[in-house]
Amino acid sequence: MSTLTGAQVRHLKGLAQRLEPVLHIGKAGLSAEFLASAEAALNQHELVKIKFAQHKEEKKTLAPELAEKTGSQLIQRVGNVAVIFRQNADPARRRIVF
Repeated sequence: MSTLTGAQVRHLKGLAQRLEPVLHIGKAGLSAEFLASAEAALNQHELVKIKFAQHKEEKKTLAPELAEKTGSQLIQRVGNVAVIFRQNADPARRRIVF
């Protein structure tokens, strides 16, 4: 995936404001099951909001790690919420087009 431009990141941040968190990081942290759920959410939605229910003190390191492990880009992290984005590889299934 190519790097997003500033305008694209601003657009994604605007879209993310209206989203509800799809995933919650709980006691297990970035477990294999959570990563599988994150992959499925990215495949379906492309732009995913994640809430840190646990591990709040580690959110600054876990959010970039999550983006790296899922092959997505960290769009923003505000408070206990992170937003990641990965464009669908199939152009016909893309929900967000720049």
